[in-house]
Amino acid sequence: MDTAEATALAHAHLNDPNYSVEDVIKRSSSERLRNASPALSNHPSASIRRRANAAPPAPLSPNPVASTTSIPQSTATGTFPLISSIQQFHQFPPQQSHHASSQSHPNPQSYASSIPSGSRSHLGSQDTPTIPRIQIHPSQGHDPDEYDLESIAPSTSTRKISRDSYGYEKKGAIRDFDDMEMDTRSDIDFEDDIEDDSPYPEVRAAVANTDDVSMPTNTFRMWLLGMLFTVLIAGLNQFFSMRYPSVQITALVAQLLALPAGKVCERIFTTRHFTVTLPRLVPRGGAWTHQYRFTLNPGPFNVKEHCLITVMANVVAGGAYATDIIAAQRIFYDQQWSAAYQLTLVISTQMIGFSLAGVCRRFLVWPSSMIWPATLVNTALFNTLHSTYGRSEQGHMSRERFFFLAFLGSFLWYFIPGYLFTALSMFNWVCWIWPNSGVVNNLFGYNHGLGMGFITFDWSVVAYTGSPLVTPWWAEANVLASLILVYWIIAPILYYKNVFFSMYMPIAAPWSFDNTGHIYNSTRVIIDGEFNAEAFRSYSPIYISTVFALSYGLSFASLTAITVHTILWYRHDIARQFRSSLRDETDIHARLMQAYPEVPQWWYAAMGTVAFVLGIITITVWDTKLPVWAYLISLLVAGVYLVPIGMLQAITNQQVGLNVITELIVGYFLPGKPVAMMIFKTFGYITMAQALAFVGDLKLGHYMKVPPRLMFLAQTISTFVACFVVVGVQAWMFGNIPGLCEQHHPDYFTCPQARVFGTASLIWGGIGPQRLFSPGHLYNPLLYFFLIGAILPIPFYYCSRKWPQSWFKYVNLPVFMNGTSLMPPATGINFSSWAMTGFVFQYWIRRRHFKWWSRYNYILSAALDSGVAVGAIVIFFCLQYPNNGGFDLVWWGNTVSYNTLDYTATASMPPDSPNGVFGLRSWN
Repeated sequence: MDTAEATALAHAHLNDPNYSVEDVIKRSSSERLRNASPALSNHPSASIRRRANAAPPAPLSPNPVASTTSIPQSTATGTFPLISSIQQFHQFPPQQSHHASSQSHPNPQSYASSIPSGSRSHLGSQDTPTIPRIQIHPSQGHDPDEYDLESIAPSTSTRKISRDSYGYEKKGAIRDFDDMEMDTRSDIDFEDDIEDDSPYPEVRAAVANTDDVSMPTNTFRMWLLGMLFTVLIAGLNQFFSMRYPSVQITALVAQLLALPAGKVCERIFTTRHFTVTLPRLVPRGGAWTHQYRFTLNPGPFNVKEHCLITVMANVVAGGAYATDIIAAQRIFYDQQWSAAYQLTLVISTQMIGFSLAGVCRRFLVWPSSMIWPATLVNTALFNTLHSTYGRSEQGHMSRERFFFLAFLGSFLWYFIPGYLFTALSMFNWVCWIWPNSGVVNNLFGYNHGLGMGFITFDWSVVAYTGSPLVTPWWAEANVLASLILVYWIIAPILYYKNVFFSMYMPIAAPWSFDNTGHIYNSTRVIIDGEFNAEAFRSYSPIYISTVFALSYGLSFASLTAITVHTILWYRHDIARQFRSSLRDETDIHARLMQAYPEVPQWWYAAMGTVAFVLGIITITVWDTKLPVWAYLISLLVAGVYLVPIGMLQAITNQQVGLNVITELIVGYFLPGKPVAMMIFKTFGYITMAQALAFVGDLKLGHYMKVPPRLMFLAQTISTFVACFVVVGVQAWMFGNIPGLCEQHHPDYFTCPQARVFGTASLIWGGIGPQRLFSPGHLYNPLLYFFLIGAILPIPFYYCSRKWPQSWFKYVNLPVFMNGTSLMPPATGINFSSWAMTGFVFQYWIRRRHFKWWSRYNYILSAALDSGVAVGAIVIFFCLQYPNNGGFDLVWWGNTVSYNTLDYTATASMPPDSPNGVFGLRSWN
């Protein structure tokens, strides 16, 4: 195909809705590649395949302007001026082609200006045809990334092209972006030959380095399905969060269900266009109204719509943390405040974190080094569900087939450890052999022991802390080292030395105890919602298990460790990002995202201001006993740690929680005020956690090339709607379920999360940390962990600088200190099996079988997670929930784990005094 033929092809298909400008570019380049002379192999572009850090081309004007340009005839040297000239002619930024590279000229604008002006309006010669004038402008009322293409040239032919949801022609010509055999193909498209990709293999294996800016995203069906999943997931998760055993519907389930739902909408919705007139908040061109033209069915259901629906489900799947405050107030303090209080509390705590997420985009979203490993599972699944790559692969199973086989296997297998043979889940066979040995059960027990072992047949146990196929192996090695050193070596020594009177309690129990060895009855020291010192002196001090005490110490250490670690390793990066913008990023995905307008900072600032004011209204109008200055401190704590913890999570998939430090601060600042403690903790801890959850979704949108402003609207609206849903569902349950939250409820609606939250408020906000950690009290030595966390990162930093190729560079003290933060209630088996599985996939297979790893690793992770999630839902609703668990199987394989000292949480020693108490003889 010569230049004239390519021009005629452009004439013919610009008005075909199934044929885009990118298709013209790709077909012309592909045809010419087959007909080009062998000199093409000597072209400089052939030597820059997979160049990771190519300099970005100069951006063109973001506002399309009509123009007329003449293109000189290409020669047999392999250069293709038509490609860059069509891009420049339409005023598309170079990132809008399928691969963001400047093929024909390092600066398309200067290249265009070098063309003689006389040749732009007419044919300069027989070999210099003129491209027809094409007007490209945003459609009125449509998303800014959608354009109308109008050609004044007559259409000479039509050709329907079947395209997938990425807009690619379904011929298998586009190979998978991480196919390691692409270099050997003789029919590679020209643009594939100069592919530009991420410098990180994890990203290359899961994220496409392409974009189709013409793909419709702001569609009716996206909002319909997104709102449907928002309401259903938020409502159902809130309902079942108040029951034990419970089930949670994750965003991964929504990701799987959204595709067939979208395909149904694609088939049944009309393609008719509608026009409505809407008012403007600000006049434009003297007009206070504008016309919005839309259709219910803009074409095939595509991957960007799918991504937005999944994000809307993801931001609500975790529920609203503040609803536990509302429930705890009813259960523990008999406070039934108005619906206005409940809504302002929930909305302010949910939305203020969202505003902080937008502020830290330049630190946590735009840089390519901020990988966010957890999002790669979603991107790999999106690409698998929407691609046709596998059909053209020879000698390999397609990704689609691999996913569905792995998903089916995971779903069916979960019925065995999840229902038929539950002992395979907690496979502590050593305790089955010696069920009455205290030492054996303390060391090897999977329930209330240290979990010394590596064997489990339940993926939900392996992935309890997150998928091991996502976290980098070096981070998993840090967590495994922490488990072995702290919990498998130090913890048994402290326990059997009876430090902190630990032998009178189970070694790894997740509760607090009184001096008789029973669970601490906090209601005996809280009278009318206030701490009673006399009742405390007549009852008992608080004792915690060895593992619980060490987990507090590591939480203290992780906070100072991450502060020092961030200063040492990232101080220059943070300072540079303060002065940077998205256009300063050279990463391929950042360059592709430059095609879309960013969300202005004032949008996030306005959102944060509204949420901040609602928070002040909440704590001042109602008697929460939380002063405004304490409210400001809680937000300050969240803001200070947001970027350091976010950078750690973006790199290692590990998050340092602020729950312990917020409890410690409010316990000292506001002793004896449990309700104030709960609200302070929520604003300090959940604000940061919510912000990072939103940031993770922003990175997912960044990888999937979703317009940022549409992502902002999707996250904001779904979060706002979910606030009303969760408050309404909880209020309905309290009004319509008799005995809700009672400890022995007949339908198991015991409100376990609210009870844990309320108990923590009684201990930290009522009794207070000063009676645990202050000088002269039992657990005061744990405060030295703050100093340990601040000192330890320094020598490892300088050792890694002095010996950059040594193992010191893999030591990450924040991960080491925080990796096992879920112990208890997690036990050693959750981390040991997780790390060993990570070693197999993230180290051995990744190094020995990289092609297999890059093709299937993240798909396997998504399949295993989703299979277990769907299996758990089916088991719960079909076999456990009916008749209050009447369909449970009772046999040895399901009861053997219950007949051990580990399961019954038996202490190693009974109280040694005649009156049946142990420990301190006086306290205050």
